[in-house]
Amino acid sequence: MSAIQQDDVALAAMADVKRHDYTSESSVDDHELDGIHDGLEFPTEEERNTLRRVPDKVPWATYLIAVIEFAERFSFYGSSVVFTNFIQRQLPPGSHTGAAGLNGQAGALNMGQRASTGLTTFYQFWCYVTPLIGAWIADSYLGRFKTICWAVAIALIGHIILIVSAVPGVIEGHGAIGAFIVAIIIMGFGTGLFKANISPLVAEQYKRTKLFVVTTKSGERVIVDPSLTTLRIYMYFYFLINIGALVGQIGMSYSEKFVGFYLSYTLPTVVFLLCPIILFIGRNRYTRTPPTGSVLATAVKLWRHAARGRWSWNPVTTYRNMTAADFWENAKPSKVVGQKPAWMNFDDQWVDEVRRGVKACGVFLCFPVYWLTYNQLNNNLTSQAATMTLHGIPNDVLSNLDPFALIILIPICDMFIYPSLHRMGINFSALKKITAGFMTGAAAMTNPCGDHASECHGVSPLNVWIQSGAYILIAISEIFASITGLEYAFTKAPKNMRSLVMSIYLFMTALSSALGEAFVSLSGDPLLVWNYGVMAVLAFLTGILFWWSVRDLDAKEDELNNMASGHVASGNNEKA
Repeated sequence: MSAIQQDDVALAAMADVKRHDYTSESSVDDHELDGIHDGLEFPTEEERNTLRRVPDKVPWATYLIAVIEFAERFSFYGSSVVFTNFIQRQLPPGSHTGAAGLNGQAGALNMGQRASTGLTTFYQFWCYVTPLIGAWIADSYLGRFKTICWAVAIALIGHIILIVSAVPGVIEGHGAIGAFIVAIIIMGFGTGLFKANISPLVAEQYKRTKLFVVTTKSGERVIVDPSLTTLRIYMYFYFLINIGALVGQIGMSYSEKFVGFYLSYTLPTVVFLLCPIILFIGRNRYTRTPPTGSVLATAVKLWRHAARGRWSWNPVTTYRNMTAADFWENAKPSKVVGQKPAWMNFDDQWVDEVRRGVKACGVFLCFPVYWLTYNQLNNNLTSQAATMTLHGIPNDVLSNLDPFALIILIPICDMFIYPSLHRMGINFSALKKITAGFMTGAAAMTNPCGDHASECHGVSPLNVWIQSGAYILIAISEIFASITGLEYAFTKAPKNMRSLVMSIYLFMTALSSALGEAFVSLSGDPLLVWNYGVMAVLAFLTGILFWWSVRDLDAKEDELNNMASGHVASGNNEKA
């Protein structure tokens, strides 16, 4: 069956469904028919193990939200791609904008490589700490859509201050660094509020959560898998992210080189203005989840209730007690003897959802090491490229091989590689993909300049394009680890805590940036070769540890994805 035919399956899913007479293995109660799942045929246990799986049709509202992310990522990557040169390199002689022309090197603040690595790493850290605040605001008070609107307004203010830091008259003085730091702090706060909520919002436009069976036009019975649909949504969400990143980064690299940094900061701001416009146009078309109050506080109380009597002075005993099979089971409301506590305003199913979300957060704990390898794109590899033979190419344009490779490889994976693996009966599950991402990320850590990767005694005779392999391998690792991580965060989180779990996933990037600060001392000759070597070894060993720790969880993937939805009392509302 071709990839095009497979897409036809997804498009014809609703037309081909048939009413099913439920057996003991597939009952109405098991699947909670709620209108969304009415009329669907659910698979038996045998069919789950034998039938091929395909994704469902993606709702149009998803694409509309993805365009907002395109504009935001264009502005984010378009401006940040020139940060390294803006901070590290000196203002070219006679330039008042930072531009250097065809054979020169653009620059502005002349603070050196360690300063540029430190500030860009801080910016990454800040952008991925603030999602925790954005998640709390959205889940508890405003809802995702309203929080996104506020995030866009805040980030826009930061963009304007960033432009000011680079205009002629400011860029030559000491005020440029102050304005720049204020700008990235404000932009990072807006970005964090935005990132915590845009990813759950885009996937929430698809409402089905249960496996169901359809018959294709060719007569083949297949399972439509909502988790594969969510993965497809995030793959094309990531696809648009990288189109925005690619166009933004290439355009701004040349703007910086030939016109100046003020243009590299102004054009992303103009594109960013698409965000409020599209949000306003689609305000009545999006499916929204209302805020549910302090659900986090309830979840913490639930965990404390489950942990009662399980503490020990022996840490091994405590660990075994906390990871026991009945840890969450005994905390369910149905197991409470006597009067329930006032805060226990949820059902047993919600406890199962929280347990699943906690397990997902445990999966994310290894991601900081993965992001260490990815972050080399934004600082050390960019600095290294400046010392190599460029033939008139801006040194920071090379990082665009990463989004360029993603734009090519994402459709290939979605239309050919993943379907082929399913047809061959190979279960390339989410956790297996993430493990593969660690390994390819480790393989990407290369250094063509030896002990002189930072300076190469002036200009190295090595062509800058020999760095291509590192960028392409990191792109492959993103498809396996980063995109799958988004899908895993969404599908495993309780419905009223999706922003929170997504923000915890994003927070792993912040931890990676903080961890990266420990390696700033290696960001210079002759130690840069050790930097890449340490990153590679850490990613490889962490990948092995990751799979060892999640292999049992991987076997329960279907069980976790098809868990019944829980309910918790809420007094807040947001209009849909």
